[in-house]
Amino acid sequence: MTSNATAPDGAAVRLTGLRKSFGDVHAVAGVDLHITPGEVVALLGPNGAGKSTTVDMLLGLTRPDAGDVKVFGRTPRQAIADGHVGAMLQDAALLEDTTVGESVALIAALHRKPMPVADALTAAGIADLADRRCSRLSGGQKQRARFAMALVCDPDLLVLDEPTVAMDVETRREFWRGMQRTGRTVLFATHYLDEAEQFADRVVLMREGRVIADGSVADIRSHVTGRRLTAVVDGADAAVLSALPGVTEVAVRGSHVTLACADSDAALRALLAAEPSARDIEINAMSLEDAFLALTTEGAAR
Repeated sequence: MTSNATAPDGAAVRLTGLRKSFGDVHAVAGVDLHITPGEVVALLGPNGAGKSTTVDMLLGLTRPDAGDVKVFGRTPRQAIADGHVGAMLQDAALLEDTTVGESVALIAALHRKPMPVADALTAAGIADLADRRCSRLSGGQKQRARFAMALVCDPDLLVLDEPTVAMDVETRREFWRGMQRTGRTVLFATHYLDEAEQFADRVVLMREGRVIADGSVADIRSHVTGRRLTAVVDGADAAVLSALPGVTEVAVRGSHVTLACADSDAALRALLAAEPSARDIEINAMSLEDAFLALTTEGAAR
């Protein structure tokens, strides 16, 4: 990738005071976001948090009611026209009667300096599907075709909406490994929190149209304290486990027990005293999913 995209402030993306309402619904209620070149940023939030509307305004598909959008110092329209932005939208339609190679070539023809179609297909992992009609693609293959179409303009910024939906676990892993090799600025929205945890440099968490947390995965996870203890306990009794010192929450599924602990050391000692046969014990830090649920649950502090 060769790039001449520059901005006076050095930002790849800068959203300032962004607002958008649909009638009485405040979809985006004052979003400020700064993404530096080369960052991989995950945009997370529950349904209705304002993620899609924010992405639409970033891509110039929706006009904000207030605020400003700059992409490499340009308006979204200018940045896209100059080939600096590639977008992969979940509901983007494919031309069913064309081949994958033809579809990618059609997009390439719209840009002044696209990469070779063969290179885009290879980067998306679908070089072997170039001659297959889009109507014969699986769900995961269609997603990869959409990715090749986003990539063929050789963009500096990739905006991806649920990019790995319909992909199996191994295909998802290969997709992200390929993404990391591109060295591009990436903003992606996903419901797979493990993807954000593994591949994002930074997580931006939205709720009710606002950014409620912004930082590294470790920063976001720091919003929840304690540890999670899992074990196999035959005949587990939730009431007994709830009474153990240091335990704040209990989940029992058959003989598999999960304990949220304010003090995992005290909880472990008490568990082994009460249930000497407990086995397969693991203690882990709270996950990004734990932080996500804590920060986005109704009534959570903003």
